[in-house]
Amino acid sequence: MAKIVTLGEIMLRLSPEGNDRFIQSDTFRIIPGGGEANVAVSAANYGHDAYFVTKLPKHEIGQIAVNALRRYGVHTDYICRGGNRVGLYYAETGASMRPSKVIYDRSDSAIAEADPSDFDFDKIMEGASWFHWSGITPAISDKAAELTKLACEAAKRHGVTVSVDLNFRKKLWTSEKAISVMRPLMKYVDVCIGNEEDAQLCLGFKPDADVEGGKTDAEGYYGIFKGMMKEFGFKYVVSTLRESLSATHNGWKALIYNGKEFYQSKHYDIMPIIDRVGGGDSFAGGLIHGLLTKDTQGEALEFAVAASALKHTIPGDFNMVSTEEVNSLAGGNANGRVQR
Repeated sequence: MAKIVTLGEIMLRLSPEGNDRFIQSDTFRIIPGGGEANVAVSAANYGHDAYFVTKLPKHEIGQIAVNALRRYGVHTDYICRGGNRVGLYYAETGASMRPSKVIYDRSDSAIAEADPSDFDFDKIMEGASWFHWSGITPAISDKAAELTKLACEAAKRHGVTVSVDLNFRKKLWTSEKAISVMRPLMKYVDVCIGNEEDAQLCLGFKPDADVEGGKTDAEGYYGIFKGMMKEFGFKYVVSTLRESLSATHNGWKALIYNGKEFYQSKHYDIMPIIDRVGGGDSFAGGLIHGLLTKDTQGEALEFAVAASALKHTIPGDFNMVSTEEVNSLAGGNANGRVQR
């Protein structure tokens, strides 16, 4: 299998039990996770040599995050140890018409203050097939944005395929700042993943689709995909299309374009959602595996959508599913019967 590298911040998520609200909780569960770390865990689950690159403090709280990655087979060789803190975020799981809620406490984390000298990106990218990052990483800090650029440059020097999940986070930066940082980074990207909102807020593209009203008409994406590919030279443009009917009931499908043809995946009706945090990351991880191992972009996309649909049923950030489980669902086995 392939060597896959991801770069970003792994945080500790503090969550009440079940659907409890923050203010009624006496205890929080510790759940490690973060965009690119979640992708690395997916890649490791599918049998790849997955490496996650970040900086974490030397103390025991940093070790919690390192151990979580190791537990699921992610290589931690390139994690720099130092700095003062691990980023935290609090996540309250919604239900029905009450949305889930996230509160960040991630300022001044070790990776936000990391220096280029902390990483040898040429060594990290040597022998790699794929490098994945998301718009969250350059949003963390200007230093992290510089690291992202250096990693992308090294990936290109070593002939590595680069994917990005645009992942706009309004609590981390403004759209103006995002566009100024993200657009120049697109010249390194082969595979661009992002929904309609991400494309608009990170790159300045707007699709013709009524997403708020739940009308995710794929036709509205054809123009934007072609425009993005023409401007940035991507090999693939990919978008998930989520219909948020309630916090526990979503419609889910995706669309991919390779410059010649569009492919729209089958639609999944996900209810009840157990935990949608990490849903997009599980899609990215599935897509990377699909594009590396499947014969067509359609098969790759179906694998990614099925993987992500399954993630919505699993508590925590990580998508703990096997290749066989995803292939089974992608192949049409969605009845949920006990496997004996």
